[in-house]
Amino acid sequence: MEPVTVVSGRAVPLDRSDVDTDQIIPSDWLKRVERTGFGRGLFSEWRDDPGFVLNRPEHQGATILVAGPNFGIGSSREHAVWALMDYGFRAVVSPRFADIFRTNCTKQGLVPVEVDPELGRALLRAVQEDPGLEVTIDVVRLTIEAPAAGLAGRFPLDEFTQQRLLHGWDDVGLTLRHEPAIEAYERSLPDWLPRVAPNPS
Repeated sequence: MEPVTVVSGRAVPLDRSDVDTDQIIPSDWLKRVERTGFGRGLFSEWRDDPGFVLNRPEHQGATILVAGPNFGIGSSREHAVWALMDYGFRAVVSPRFADIFRTNCTKQGLVPVEVDPELGRALLRAVQEDPGLEVTIDVVRLTIEAPAAGLAGRFPLDEFTQQRLLHGWDDVGLTLRHEPAIEAYERSLPDWLPRVAPNPS
């Protein structure tokens, strides 16, 4: 995957809570063998409604999705992340993500930006009021800002996940890992979990 340091652009306000992976990409689309083309299926049942936010011309070309809490709940399917990225999103902002969805995001290079509920609501309102609002997500500083709306905050990422995004490590790329980040991550794991094998010399 490509390294991610900064995501900057316009945002789509998805003012819905408890969005599950079957709503993100309906099960009919899981029959596809390729990992491309899933963007057409993103929220496809909701997109049948001409008034749905993704159908509005002012939000075309946006690279950030701002959603309500509990985004990505339900079954574990990487297809949900593939659909979001294939559509053009590079980051998703929510007050809370399902753990498996968050992990699938960082394996593919989609930035999960978990903000406090107050900032999440304020961002939703701001983007609804101004579809041209620029939002910037900095993976180095772990910050999110919308200066024109006077909004700013931080979001959490453990060191390993941050380094994974910054260096573009997918599961294969972990052989080129950043040793201190891996060591810090492994120290946080329960004793019974396997560790990453050392790099061959």
